[in-house]
Amino acid sequence: MRKTILVTGGAGFIGSHLCERLASNPHNEVYSLDNYFTGTKSNHVANVTYIEGDTKNINEIIDFIPDAVYHLGEYSRVEQSFDDIEKVWEYNKSGTFAVLEFVRRSGCKIIYAGSSTKFGDGGMGKNASPYAWTKASNTELVINYANWFSIPYAITYFYNVYGTREIQSGTYATLIALFKEKMRNKEPLTVVSPGTQKRNFTHVDDIIDGLVLVGEKGYGDEYGIGSDDAFSIMEVASMFGGEIQMLPERRGNRMSAKVFSDKTKALGWHPKTALKDYIEECRRKNWN
Repeated sequence: MRKTILVTGGAGFIGSHLCERLASNPHNEVYSLDNYFTGTKSNHVANVTYIEGDTKNINEIIDFIPDAVYHLGEYSRVEQSFDDIEKVWEYNKSGTFAVLEFVRRSGCKIIYAGSSTKFGDGGMGKNASPYAWTKASNTELVINYANWFSIPYAITYFYNVYGTREIQSGTYATLIALFKEKMRNKEPLTVVSPGTQKRNFTHVDDIIDGLVLVGEKGYGDEYGIGSDDAFSIMEVASMFGGEIQMLPERRGNRMSAKVFSDKTKALGWHPKTALKDYIEECRRKNWN
């Protein structure tokens, strides 16, 4: 049976991998809606129809009824969200409200990409930054919409995703890609103080395995998709082996976040790639 699937943020790091996986199934017709804020056309993959536009305009842009919407197209940086608060509100509140209205009218399932910051520091992390608060409150909105209007839904939570197509430089660079770039350029690895903050780094292929599985079989909240192994930022820098340069502390930078992955594992998901193995592979490839 053929399925029509819409991915918001489909030209981004995670979204492009999701589109690629979904499009590899000949029974899927895959569409991406992206405004290219952090996404890029170099992330386009075969057999996907790309539509440029903002999620807040989804009801005017999308003229078909999908079987499912994967909503990944939101603002997704912690420290930068203090300076980008207008974009955070536009993408994470106005945009997500419009997506939920689209889903309500279409009668399709929504798979929402929540944020693990919601669980940071014993639950206190959900209010630590504009990004964290909008994402945490959006999970409540998704649940309420589902209950109010009988919408099938599943909420997933990613934990520090790394892998090919990460943003490697600039304001929105991710840690593992940034460290790779610095090692390639023989520059010091910059670690935000205190450096003891722990993260559960999860390979993008493992994230996509979980997303597709939850899309097919999951219903409800708390589908965490994260590696069980947590490392401090200093430990990660030590794995890379470069010179370390400490940076001042930053607002919104949580110290830890518990991984809630039992529901995802109950569907048959398990992470397959270890961070240390990935770093060693990058070392062998001269950090490319």
